Amino acid sequence: MSVANTFIGKAAVLKGLPEHPAVKAILAWNPQALADAKFDRNELTLTIAAEEIRAAAATVQAAGYNFFEDLTAVDWSPSSPRFQLSYHILSHAHKERIRLRVLVDGESPSVESITPVWPSANYYEREVFDLFGVRFDEHPNLRRILMPDDWVGHPLRKDYPVEGYR
Repeated sequence: MSVANTFIGKAAVLKGLPEHPAVKAILAWNPQALADAKFDRNELTLTIAAEEIRAAAATVQAAGYNFFEDLTAVDWSPSSPRFQLSYHILSHAHKERIRLRVLVDGESPSVESITPVWPSANYYEREVFDLFGVRFDEHPNLRRILMPDDWVGHPLRKDYPVEGYR
């Protein structure tokens, strides 16, 4: 399928965003990786296929989004997919922020680490791993960062007991 045909299929979702530098870069690289795009409150959120997050991060970096700000997660249990990862990225050249959003299944949640693209993601990925239990494949040092090493469970999961495991 060509980029043009894929874009026409996503036209209802993109609503005038094809000229946005991040959208153009993602569509030129791999249109199938872009599951959704939303522009709300002057900020763009691109939903990326989970297996493509590292390549998508490298793509927007090459498009001028040069600063990785933050990574956070949400547990939507009992919904499926269970976890949402939000990568906040800034472009000094374009003077704007974007969010790359990835939805991850709750069975054994994992995605590729983006530390090869942005080394500053290291501690954010460790925090999400520690508190939510989402694994980051090929992370250079994936271990707990906030909780003790012998802690059982992941305290920001919705199914974690309020008073901890006893």
